[in-house]
Amino acid sequence: MATTRTATTEWKGALLDGYGTVALNSSGVGRFDVSWPSRAEQANGKTSPEELIAAAHSSCFSMALSHGLAQAGTPPQSVETRADVTFQPGEGITGIVLSVRAQVPGISAEDFQAAAENAKANCPVSKALAGTTITLNAELAG
Repeated sequence: MATTRTATTEWKGALLDGYGTVALNSSGVGRFDVSWPSRAEQANGKTSPEELIAAAHSSCFSMALSHGLAQAGTPPQSVETRADVTFQPGEGITGIVLSVRAQVPGISAEDFQAAAENAKANCPVSKALAGTTITLNAELAG
């Protein structure tokens, strides 16, 4: 069954001196302030489209990797993924780095790397972001 998630942004003013609020409507978990300086300079307590993309990508990748590992008979004890989305004013999103560290009993480093690469290639958010370079750093925890 397909699902649709909704977020709404209310923006006031021009790009450089304006500001807005992003509401996560589907979940109702919050409203977050956004502005050009929070996007192009320092966050200063506000979010940005890139931070929201990083949240979406890290959670999607973690789910895809966990599923793939379980399907292969090596379910993870834990998966921690960080997504760093780089934004260059005037160019846009110039790259995403996924860094994952996982505890997966009974898996070789090679099999873990293959599972991580598969998750990177096939998680729905990675597919949606196919227009940018996505780099992966994968590490098994001791």
